[in-house]
Amino acid sequence: MSLPVEEMVAAGAVAGCDLTPPKRHLIFAPTPFLITRLQRLHAVVGYLAIEAPQIIANPGAARGLEQTLTEALIDCLGQGEICEDRTAQRRHATILQRFRRVIEGNAGETIYMPELCAAIGVSTRTLRSVCQEQLGIGPKRYLLLRRMFLARKALRESTPGMTTVTEIATRFGFWDLGRFAVAYRSLFFETPSATLRRGSGGLHDVEQVAA
Repeated sequence: MSLPVEEMVAAGAVAGCDLTPPKRHLIFAPTPFLITRLQRLHAVVGYLAIEAPQIIANPGAARGLEQTLTEALIDCLGQGEICEDRTAQRRHATILQRFRRVIEGNAGETIYMPELCAAIGVSTRTLRSVCQEQLGIGPKRYLLLRRMFLARKALRESTPGMTTVTEIATRFGFWDLGRFAVAYRSLFFETPSATLRRGSGGLHDVEQVAA
């Protein structure tokens, strides 16, 4: 998520906090409650964009969602703990940039932890620490969610009868089909087979899920 500087400063003024970009590097550490709230709101908006795009297309609804997300973001920046950007933290930011480059350079492909760490040039322990600090989740969880979204994208783009849930699940490294189905339903609010039935050969719902 991002905001233009002028909008962030204006929103901060309304909330009673100064969000003028500092001259030195700082790190804002929101409270667990605030960051969890922001993450949940972001997940809801992402779900609506995929499953109910007509809601996002409504100007009033879109503006309301935008304002709610902005408020949650400003709360995180305005009420969190502030600390100096020390050398170790700058190194962590560099590692995260490498992490993102590897992910973006392998769009649509499954990546596993050993490959990721080798490509970035760090240990599993270091990458875990960086992701937890910078993203709020560990790298394994991040890669799991990424594989889940890739599987969903493949299910939505497949023609029912031409492939199976098992084929797609195993393509993206999900060998325990029972656990895959449970995790999939928890994340997307439907079963993998339901997604497949509404695939490119179905009658509707052909929007793609971003990897």
